Amino acid sequence: MSSVPVKPGLRLSVSEWLSSNQQLSAAAGHERRVSNGIRQEGRPAGDESDTSRRLSDRLWDVARWKDALEACARKVDEEMEALTLSRLSTALAATAIPLEVSTECVTLREGRRGSELVLDPVDEQLKKEVQLIGRVQQVLQQHVDKAFEQLCVLQEVRHQLTSDLQNKMDALDIDMSCLSLTIKSPEISLKTNPTRIPSGSSTPQEWGQFSQYNVLQAQEAMQVSQHMREDTSLTRAQLQNELAVQWRATEFVLRKRTHDEEQARDQLQWQIRNTEDEMIEMEDDIKGLDLDLQAKTTNLKLAHTRLENRTSRTGMDLCRDEVPKPVQHGLVNEVHQLKATITALDQKLSEAQRSLQKMKLHHARMLEDLSRKQEALSLEQRSLNTRSHLRSASCSGRSPVLLVPLTNSSGRSHLQLLAQ
Repeated sequence: MSSVPVKPGLRLSVSEWLSSNQQLSAAAGHERRVSNGIRQEGRPAGDESDTSRRLSDRLWDVARWKDALEACARKVDEEMEALTLSRLSTALAATAIPLEVSTECVTLREGRRGSELVLDPVDEQLKKEVQLIGRVQQVLQQHVDKAFEQLCVLQEVRHQLTSDLQNKMDALDIDMSCLSLTIKSPEISLKTNPTRIPSGSSTPQEWGQFSQYNVLQAQEAMQVSQHMREDTSLTRAQLQNELAVQWRATEFVLRKRTHDEEQARDQLQWQIRNTEDEMIEMEDDIKGLDLDLQAKTTNLKLAHTRLENRTSRTGMDLCRDEVPKPVQHGLVNEVHQLKATITALDQKLSEAQRSLQKMKLHHARMLEDLSRKQEALSLEQRSLNTRSHLRSASCSGRSPVLLVPLTNSSGRSHLQLLAQ
């Protein structure tokens, strides 16, 4: 039987064989890394292709932030324009005319005289109207001041964005110029200490945080501005509603008062006409009484003369002749009756004259009062005419448009962007 030939020497196990392979692989990797390190150290510092790649990466990072800053700056500009055109100053300026109208109505009605100078509901509503407009102006001015301050904040963040953006654009220009340089570029040269770290240099982390902070500050300012515009819009609508309600209330009582005064004037004119008719009739009666009095006086003179003449009879003819024909007695009775009639007529005439005089005095007072009423009505009508454009604006549903720059209570206005 033949035997299997065996190769003399030490034999390895499978695990030892695997370990040997791993050691060889590890040693090969180590030698390659050492070799690569030696080769890299042997290369000239600042390999141009590697630097160009890094410059390209840097340019992409700067361009990305530049685009973000530009987009944010545009939004800030839009918000500043929206806040400027939020109609705050227009609404505030629009209250000047209603205040002037209300004040003029108060002044006009102060021109009433005598019994027409009445503390009526119109006075009360006009005073409320003036006070309300004053409060509206105060509230709107407060909002204008806040909007002006917020515009200053937006302007400041816009300035920060603009400054940062300008720096990014300058950095892009410089890095793009560096990227375009080659070993053949005529402007390249050796520089003194080019590897120095310039004063004020930032770390990459600080660089990114700075732009991010500027954007966040701008977004926060825009959010505040948007909330302010919403609040301002709501406040303006509420104030306009209050003014509209007050204007209608004042309009109602003014028209009602005018109607009452017209009725009082018409009633007074009717009284004056009737009084004048009565005065004419009374004057005619007085003339009749006077004529009757004159006639009765003449008759009395006749009776007196007859009685006096009959006293001249002599002797037995100086007779009282009472019967059968009582001439003397009749004359005496006639005298007594005429005297009584004359006394009554005279009394009646005096009463009529006094009554006529009283009517004339009262007629004069009524004429004076009518004059005051007509003046008061004229003032009320002028007040209604003065308020006519308020009614026109109310019917059209819009306020007069006045282009007024946003100005705070100190008078500052005309905001300018520090950089566009």
